[in-house]
Amino acid sequence: MKILCFVQNDDSVINPVSKEAIALSQEIKNKLNGELDILTFNQDVSSELNQFEATNILVGNNQELENYNPLFYTSAVEHIISSNNYDLIIVGHTYQARDWVPRLSARKDIPFISDCIDYLIEDNAIQWIRSLYRAKINSQLKSKSQQSIISIQSGCFKADNIKSGQSEIKNIEIDLSHVNKTIVPGEKFKESGSQIDLTSSDVIISIGRGIGKEENIPMAKELAELTGGLLASSRPVVDSGWLDHSLQIGSSGQVVSPKLYLALGISGAIQHVVGMKGSNSIIAINKDPNAPIFELSDYGIIGDILEIIPKLNEAIKEV
Repeated sequence: MKILCFVQNDDSVINPVSKEAIALSQEIKNKLNGELDILTFNQDVSSELNQFEATNILVGNNQELENYNPLFYTSAVEHIISSNNYDLIIVGHTYQARDWVPRLSARKDIPFISDCIDYLIEDNAIQWIRSLYRAKINSQLKSKSQQSIISIQSGCFKADNIKSGQSEIKNIEIDLSHVNKTIVPGEKFKESGSQIDLTSSDVIISIGRGIGKEENIPMAKELAELTGGLLASSRPVVDSGWLDHSLQIGSSGQVVSPKLYLALGISGAIQHVVGMKGSNSIIAINKDPNAPIFELSDYGIIGDILEIIPKLNEAIKEV
């Protein structure tokens, strides 16, 4: 199997979900004894990519690719895949990918399976798993086509699993003079000042309905500060108006994969789990011994978070 993994960069920094896509691509390559090319349109990130295990690091060169434009991205990737017979093209499910990948799929008549959360391999064939109806059910999809384009949901694969290695960097000059520039990019989209990117934190302290009332949230905020992490929550806390929606984890919030996820008073509904199951280590504290969150957690404490959080804070201060 020949795989192409497209890497999105944001201001010369590799997008986090693109790193997850690299880890997934390497995993599939090794399981199916395939080849892997990693594609970027940014010279600055090619040196970092060259430290990852791959067959080739492809750097697409054209001045028009310095800033995102779906027309140029589509034509550039089309040029790359037309020159190589890739069986599988993997991208992160970002806002940009949602824009240009369907264009590529239609233009090349290659099936596009979007927002995948997992996969299975049976008889050397890949079945892709997607979450439906706000994570209430999962579906398994297998493409009948020789080629497929896959996008993966953030937080479902672990970037820490990327294997290091040495690859050959190949610079590819791409002619885009034939592209009719009917789309002119405007000002680059930026999140509002109040938006917090939870995906950037190694530690997340997440509170659920068990926090009881808004007046109890400061103790959880203190724990987040003491651990160098960020405060987040499940949906009931947001719906109660105690925290901003930007701090919600789950199918209708952010999807995260920190090194440590501390779930405080969170029952573990599937809608929340889909947003944090990719965490490296999960510690759950809940007074209900039958809470579903314990099935997912690496460590569990049965107890009242209103009693345990203050003790944790004091213990950390003494260290």
